[in-house]
Amino acid sequence: MSAHFSLTAPVFNGIELSQTAMVVGYAAVIDKLALPIPMPDQIAVIGSKSSIKPEELSKVIILPKAYQPEDNEQMGEIEALYKHLVFSLKYEGVNLLAFSALCKHYDSDQLSQLVSIEPSGQYSRRIWFTIECLLGNELPNTQSISKSKKSYVNAVDSKLQFAIEGEKSSRHLVINNFPGTPGFCPLVRKSELLTGFINENIAQKKNEYLHGVRKDILLRASAFLLLKDSKASFTIEGESPKSKRAALWGKAIGQAGVKSLSHNELIRLQQMVIENPRFITMGYRTEGGFVGEHDRTTGEAIPDHISAKHDNLEQIMEEFIKTSQLLINSEIDAVVAATAIAFGFVFIHPFADGNGRIHRYLIHHVLAQKQFSQQGMIFPVSAAILEQIDSYRRVLEHYSHPLLSHIEWEQTNDNNVRVLNNTIDYYRYFDATLQAEFLYKCVKDTLETIIPDEVSYLRRYEEYKSYLDNKFEMPDKLVNLLIRFLEQNNGILSKKAREREFKSLSEGEVVDLEKMYTQIFSK
Repeated sequence: MSAHFSLTAPVFNGIELSQTAMVVGYAAVIDKLALPIPMPDQIAVIGSKSSIKPEELSKVIILPKAYQPEDNEQMGEIEALYKHLVFSLKYEGVNLLAFSALCKHYDSDQLSQLVSIEPSGQYSRRIWFTIECLLGNELPNTQSISKSKKSYVNAVDSKLQFAIEGEKSSRHLVINNFPGTPGFCPLVRKSELLTGFINENIAQKKNEYLHGVRKDILLRASAFLLLKDSKASFTIEGESPKSKRAALWGKAIGQAGVKSLSHNELIRLQQMVIENPRFITMGYRTEGGFVGEHDRTTGEAIPDHISAKHDNLEQIMEEFIKTSQLLINSEIDAVVAATAIAFGFVFIHPFADGNGRIHRYLIHHVLAQKQFSQQGMIFPVSAAILEQIDSYRRVLEHYSHPLLSHIEWEQTNDNNVRVLNNTIDYYRYFDATLQAEFLYKCVKDTLETIIPDEVSYLRRYEEYKSYLDNKFEMPDKLVNLLIRFLEQNNGILSKKAREREFKSLSEGEVVDLEKMYTQIFSK
């Protein structure tokens, strides 16, 4: 095999490039070695920005020719690979799925050769550390690697990706600042959009939005938002729950952050979500799983998403819980942590049913545990997601659809799926940047629009109720009914309502209360 990894292609991974543009880094390595993993969300290209369509610029990292990794026919394959990995760590960050695939593609002697090319260099040490982390053992013939007079370097470049305060590995002189364990570690790039959200200091602004709101109004708003969020979460799943069921799940959301995540806690949450477990095997799946449709004629599975293999669940969920605690106890951004945990859960899809609602519960849980949520005020994130449902589906499919071509499966007798190949790494190592951007948009919308709108409505409600109390001494039940009728009919009390529930009101009184309603609720 030629050692040449860089490649030119007029179209690469669906992106139109110029005839002279050179694909390098992870994308070139994946293509060259035919690694069974999706291409990165961003591919690195040596070339001109003008050759890329404006709508595709977010999918590429464009660098000038001077940045081209050294790569020629005279080099050995391992040396050329090393040059591209160094380039990737400099400009693309760490791609754990690619590193894991390389650990399977090459034997231990080849991997030892790879990390010994520049044995004391910082990139060589980072590659060495990452490979041994993923393998779970030491590479042979690496004890003599020189590290004299070298300082520690971070495994993850925190200028490119979100990381945590890590522990030192004296063997590699590397600080393990990976935001997860070797068994579960989604990564998030510091994109321009995410950097902008963080620079806005939304976490601090949450207190400003609610400053000066009376405690009783805040508590009432929280109660309304809790029920609204619960109903929205069911609606996203295509269900219309009874009020009692929505209220019970709302109560669970209201307790988010109280209990630490564990296997038993996740199973308890599933039991709260599933009203009738007669037809569902509760707990972690004992068979395959997928999200999608069934053919109307044959009943065959048509997957949009294939879940993690059931015989991997015990292992992956154990690591998932460890990473969850690691992120919650770290200084990493709260919304980024919520993304890794909540979307990691829904991609694994460990249960036969209830995954979507628990996934959204986990957003509440992480924000509460990291003290992002206002005390006593629930974040109606599901309501914000429901308002952006098409974008929500796109960020889920952005992860799931590229994997479908890499998962080998067969139909089972009960029209389920049985996965045939090893897929565990797809659910342990993924780029959650797009999901984090989406979640930050939802959090911002929640803080700037949904919560203030609810608080504002309750203030107007209380003002109008006070007017009705003073003038008519109406009971609360009748006040609520009147306001609902006025809301439904654009501030006008219908003829039917005037003849029935409010027949005791005179024409003049009706005109007055309609006028006052418009005056208060149109502020």
